[in-house]
Formats: sequence, structure tokens, C-alpha cells
Amino acid sequence: MKKADLEKALYQTDLFAGLDSLVLGILADNGYTRECSRGEILFQEGERAEGFFVVLSGKVRVFKSTPDGKEKILHILGAGEPVGEVPVFAGIPYPANAQTLEPCLLFFLPGKVFSAQIGMFPKLAMSMLAVLSRRLRLFTTQIEHLTLKEVPARLAAYLHTLREESGGGEGSLVLPVSKAQLASLLGTSPETLSRILGRMTAAGYLVVTGNRIEICDPEGLALVAEEGRME
Repeated sequence: MKKADLEKALYQTDLFAGLDSLVLGILADNGYTRECSRGEILFQEGERAEGFFVVLSGKVRVFKSTPDGKEKILHILGAGEPVGEVPVFAGIPYPANAQTLEPCLLFFLPGKVFSAQIGMFPKLAMSMLAVLSRRLRLFTTQIEHLTLKEVPARLAAYLHTLREESGGGEGSLVLPVSKAQLASLLGTSPETLSRILGRMTAAGYLVVTGNRIEICDPEGLALVAEEGRME
């Protein structure tokens, strides 16, 4: 990727949006892009955090593995989002694993470079704090859903959010992950997820065709997300 194109791509990310060309040029010169195929491991839990990635295209999952081999997805991150920035910022090892869900173009920035630029350009520090704050809010909401809401409400809230992120208009949604991965993200089993999708279809909230979901009753789905029960 040409440097000018890389700078433009970085400018469009959550972390580097609004930075001037001088800072973007320094970041582009000191980091590198990486093309990944589906299923590549970016880092593993416990590894020293030498730097972090920014997703330019594609999707990455962040997950933890249990001793019995099961996996729990913590985040699904897409274009414009950083991956592994928290341990770099905090000076700790990676607390989880990261793997590409599809072909990706990533930008890797060494932690030492980022730390040096933060000292020189306070706006970069403010951008990082904003990203960390948003990530904390999302994680807090996720924990709240997992601990206080039943699976139908978690699924409804996820689909409602996905609809809003796509513009909130009519039409179908395409799940960004497989149903098995969605089940992990929601803290349930694929079998339970399939049963709930069937119940929501029978109740008229949505129509499921593979990984494509048509939301037929957005108001009703929002009510399920809020109250946790289906009529």
C-alpha cells in the first residue's frame, strides 16, 4: 500500500481520526501493513504486547480459551477498530487471543512508537482515551447482558444494535459472524441460539435465511431486548 493511501486509511479509523498529516506520516513510516487470510492468529494470551493492530478491512475476533478447550468470544472488531491496544497502553501481556474471521488488511504499530508519539502529540492520547472509554462502555453493557438478561433479550439487543449500526432502515441484516460464534458471544450454546431464533421467527419478529436476518418487527424486538420476554 502506498504511503498516501495508508495515511488516508489511518485517518478513517477510530483511533487516528482527526490527526494531522504530520502525525499520520510518522505512524505510517514506523508501522507496517499485514495482509492476513481467514483464521490467522494475531497474538495469543500471555504473549508480550509489543504493539497493537488496527483493522483496515475485514473482521477479527478476540477470545479466551478455557482449560477444557472451549472458547469464549469477547469482541468482534471490524474496520477502523484497534486490536490489542489496551495491554500496550497498560504495559501488560495480551490478556486474550486474537484471530482473523475473514481475509483482513491490518496495520501494526509498535508500542514504543505509539508511546513516543503520545508524548509529542496530546491529541493522540485523547483519541486513545476515547477509544478505551467506548470499549469499556461496550464491555460493561456486555457483562450486564450476560449476568442480568436471559438469552432472548441478549439476542434481541444484539440484533437491534446491528440494525442501528447499519442505518436502522428496512431490509435484511447479514450476521458478521457464524451462528456458532454468535452463540459464544452471547454466552449460550448453538443449540439454544437456534431454538430462540426459531421462536422469534414463529412470533413474527424476524425471518432467518442462513446468516441473513430480516427484522419484521423492530419495535417488538426492541421490547424483547428491554424486557426479556416474547409475546
